[in-house]
Amino acid sequence: MPLYTKESLDHLRQKVDLLELLSSHLQLKRYGGVYKTLCPFHEEKTPSFIIKPGDHHYHCFGCGAHGDAIAFLMIYLKMGFIDAVEYLAERFQIILEKEKEDKKQQKVQKTVLKEAVEKACQIYQYALLHTEEGHRALTYLYQRGIDIEFIKKFRIGYAPFEGTIITKTLQELGHDLADLYLAGLTHEGRGKDFFEGRITFPISDPFGSVIGFSARKIDENTFGGKYINSPETPLFRKSYTLFGLDHSRMRIAKERKAIVVEGQIDALRLIHGGFDYTVAALGTAFGISHVEELDKLGIVTVYLAFDGDEAGRQAAIKVGNLFQKKGIEVKVVSFFDGLDPDIIILDFGPKEFEMKLKNAIDFLTFIVQFYSQKFDLSSPAQKNQFIQTITEMIKGWDEPVMIFESLKKLAILTSIPESALPFNEIPTSKSYFKQIKSLEKIDFDPDLVLETDLLRWLILRGKEKPKIVDLAKLNISQDHFRHRQCSHFYHHYLSLWEKGENCDMIALASALEKEEDAIFFSQIVHKKINLNKAEEGVVEVIERMLLRKWMEERERIKCTIQSGKCGEEELLILAKTFDEIKKQPPKIKLL
Repeated sequence: MPLYTKESLDHLRQKVDLLELLSSHLQLKRYGGVYKTLCPFHEEKTPSFIIKPGDHHYHCFGCGAHGDAIAFLMIYLKMGFIDAVEYLAERFQIILEKEKEDKKQQKVQKTVLKEAVEKACQIYQYALLHTEEGHRALTYLYQRGIDIEFIKKFRIGYAPFEGTIITKTLQELGHDLADLYLAGLTHEGRGKDFFEGRITFPISDPFGSVIGFSARKIDENTFGGKYINSPETPLFRKSYTLFGLDHSRMRIAKERKAIVVEGQIDALRLIHGGFDYTVAALGTAFGISHVEELDKLGIVTVYLAFDGDEAGRQAAIKVGNLFQKKGIEVKVVSFFDGLDPDIIILDFGPKEFEMKLKNAIDFLTFIVQFYSQKFDLSSPAQKNQFIQTITEMIKGWDEPVMIFESLKKLAILTSIPESALPFNEIPTSKSYFKQIKSLEKIDFDPDLVLETDLLRWLILRGKEKPKIVDLAKLNISQDHFRHRQCSHFYHHYLSLWEKGENCDMIALASALEKEEDAIFFSQIVHKKINLNKAEEGVVEVIERMLLRKWMEERERIKCTIQSGKCGEEELLILAKTFDEIKKQPPKIKLL
């Protein structure tokens, strides 16, 4: 069953304005009847990235990048396919109905909840800047070195002590009390605001939509801990949410590095200071789900800038181990006890923090230094425990090369012979397969490349070059495919084509049956094409697919003959069939 209804996707297509979407990310300039800009996908000095008003595709005549709104979001903003579809729906205010949802689930849409949270954010900031009670909170922020520019940039606000302002105001604006509870703005059954007497820091999804709040009390008499966060909601799941990612996502993906800090103020201070590749966890320990969110963006290096006290060093070990396990290089930024990134930036400036980053030590050196203070290394027994503690951690990592090289370095750092370390226990392979979502890490699969090439040509050029669709229909059936997703989407594409309907990326979203089906779309959108060679490209792909099937049929018969399970008469028939197939290599049927 499809994830989305066809009707809602058709409505989305009608509303999407590619020029408007691209204008919010690129500096487009009009040249006659087209808009141009420097291509965001390769370095160039003369604009060759072009979009025509009313068109649904962009194209770069420099590098061959070509795609629609979804392709742009997936490549430029590093979104997944489903994220891109839902982002477009939210931006152009279309409610995507999901086939699997029952009526009760459909009644409460994420869009409605996001609207309520966004309005709450506006009310909180108004209360901070324009009410007498809010001015007390404003004074506190000023004392922390947070000015108006900072407040407006990060949309900081204040939740008044009068505990029904948000609830009453949003109800007056048409929001149901049940929706306010689901959005984490109101206590269930009490009709009271969730946040009272606290400074509010908006929590956004990776693409900038507010999904919740982190709130700090400024009066010790306020009930609860110093910080509280929105409860788990359909919008906000703290174990998957990285604070500051909306501001840092682009640079993290581009430079493939990230800074991880402990607190929200630390994250905002660094981002504001120019280190806009910083994130923090929210109300929970930094866990494997957070690591995977950054891993999706392709990071290869992470800097851990935790507090300089004992708790901060312990946290650095736990979090660093999670990244090392994934094969991501970890560097630990050192602070004196009592210092943190917020204080460094505020008291000493960004240059001092930049120096801290340059002097960050690698994770292995850090854990050797840390544990050497926990053991008496003059004692053979304790040094043995010291080595075992570190080697057990290293052996738990996933990458054999990282384990091998780390053990070699450990021998140097601790002045022990390599023969004393468990090199013989390094795994040569894993008993499981890691789920791959980063294009750069996908193992080369020639069959998948071939089949996605055909789909790419059809999706991107079928409308302008209907001949290539007719060629595919004439020569390729579903049994020519080796990958389920490709076969499924090829059949869906032809079905839409024969009905005279749109066959673009949005249309294909109606064929998504499982969320994992969307992963393979990265194969389609990331490869650049020469628009002028659509027919030649399709002919080449069809010929290769026909040849592949022909060779597989020959091999199947050959294996049957050699199996020793056939009678004499059956062998003669198979041998004759094999010779006939061998003499008749496939030829593409041309129009």
